[in-house]
Amino acid sequence: MSQMNRRRALQLLAALGTTGFAAGCGSDSEADPTANLSPVKIGLVTPQSGGFKSIGDDITNGFQLFLDLHDQRLGGHPVSLLTADEGDDAKSGKAAVDDLLKQGVLALTGVVNSSVMVAIRDTVEQARVPLIGSNASPSSLQSVFYIWRTSYVLDEAGRALGRYLRDKLPANGRVAIIMPENVGSSDVVRGFRQEFGATDPRIADPVTYTDGTPDPRKSTYVADINKALAKRPTAVFCFFAGAAAVEFIKQLREEYSGPVYAPGFLTEGTVLESLKNDGLGIQTALNYSADLNNTSNRVFASSYRKKYQVTPTTYAMASYDAAQVLDQAIRLTGGKPNSQQVNLALGKIGQIDSPRGIWQFNQPRTPQQKWYLREVQRDGQVMSNVLINELATLG
Repeated sequence: MSQMNRRRALQLLAALGTTGFAAGCGSDSEADPTANLSPVKIGLVTPQSGGFKSIGDDITNGFQLFLDLHDQRLGGHPVSLLTADEGDDAKSGKAAVDDLLKQGVLALTGVVNSSVMVAIRDTVEQARVPLIGSNASPSSLQSVFYIWRTSYVLDEAGRALGRYLRDKLPANGRVAIIMPENVGSSDVVRGFRQEFGATDPRIADPVTYTDGTPDPRKSTYVADINKALAKRPTAVFCFFAGAAAVEFIKQLREEYSGPVYAPGFLTEGTVLESLKNDGLGIQTALNYSADLNNTSNRVFASSYRKKYQVTPTTYAMASYDAAQVLDQAIRLTGGKPNSQQVNLALGKIGQIDSPRGIWQFNQPRTPQQKWYLREVQRDGQVMSNVLINELATLG
């Protein structure tokens, strides 16, 4: 059996819940041209504690799933996956990257926090080791050669929703924009206003920025929410993720029951489980929905649910794709890849057959991809981000 056919069989059998196949195909190894290829080290940077830990776990799980479906190999090479704790700020994130570079990794992946991505830019470029970021992607990250991203650029989520709400909101409507004051928020707001129309009176109210200081009484956002709601908005547009998203929405729903729109991170993964009924009806824009009907997603989503007992998120999908592009790039380099060869090969891989749909890297090294509208609905006993329609192709 050829290596390609063997891997495809592994994918399909994993999706169907079949086990034991690898052992049964052991006799192929002697004829396998990749059997004696040298091992490679890949460095994975994710937060292992704190408010973004659940996102970090999803990123780890997505990358590991690709390895599981490909004999723990990338480009035919056995993989040693080295992990480092991103922590919760730029300093800890840079220390994690420095540690992995000292261990001689062929490539890096992961990174959740946008401030970390900005902080490690020069380190990665000077080391000449490719980083395939699977989450953080601030628009300020320009003119990079060794940094690629399989996720998105943050302003695209704002653009997708800005275009949609511009046409949906009534002429006398008003949007309250509520955001934490950070790198990502400025990207989201700028993209939203760009597509909605910067001078449109419906979004003329100033952005309400929250400081997010922890409050033992669980009222962190109450004052800011009341301030934003003072002008009786028709809709709320917000941007939160992880534990902060849960706290914000629960406090918002105490004061407001109207439409809520956001980038999809607001209701993604464990956030959705924690929100329960407070999440119902929230509409979000994201580059992935677990119920997309394509072959790659059926294999990915089925395998992910079987292994982890949860629905895959965009974070897991982007990390799965980071492994996929590394697999293809390493294969293109031949038998003895180095970091510079892998980086050049990343620019030659073309279209990616992804669970999100077909995409490809654009000139800034980010995906040109579709964005989807989703709505939180009840699916039996659980909440689900249900695909509504396609919003735009951006990137």
